[in-house]
Amino acid sequence: MQLMVKEILRSFWIKNVRAAEDGADAIKELRTFAVDLIIADWNMHPIDGLEFVRMVRNDSDSSNPYVPIIMLTGHTETHRVFEARDSGITEFLAKPVSSKGLYQRICMVIEKPRQFIKTKRFAGPDRRRTRPTDKTNKGRRALDMDDGDMSQDEIDGFLN
Repeated sequence: MQLMVKEILRSFWIKNVRAAEDGADAIKELRTFAVDLIIADWNMHPIDGLEFVRMVRNDSDSSNPYVPIIMLTGHTETHRVFEARDSGITEFLAKPVSSKGLYQRICMVIEKPRQFIKTKRFAGPDRRRTRPTDKTNKGRRALDMDDGDMSQDEIDGFLN
């Protein structure tokens, strides 16, 4: 997966791509290299993607808690999408990863950045992607959904 993502990024003319073997290695890398974007896989060991995101967002020695983070995962159940969002990710990309999907997430991060929220219980981009005056209640409806797998389009609709 890592090699494929690196090749996709290079096809976008992104030249300086760093890779880490796991979350612990990534934390070390972040201490020595200033990054503009993190692409993390949920399935990492010994530190999984969610724990890694929480460390980036909340550790007092984090070099950049505001850096955009795109989470890659095959775990697309509704409760996992909520869990990833609540850990502080910026974007969510379901596997299998496509160059189009990754490009769209990178564009979202650059072109439509969300305000960063930092409280005692949460650090990350504003989880509300719609304006507060939006009457669609997408979030409330999502709570009523079953916990089956969501397609990338359903995830995007829910998060947008």
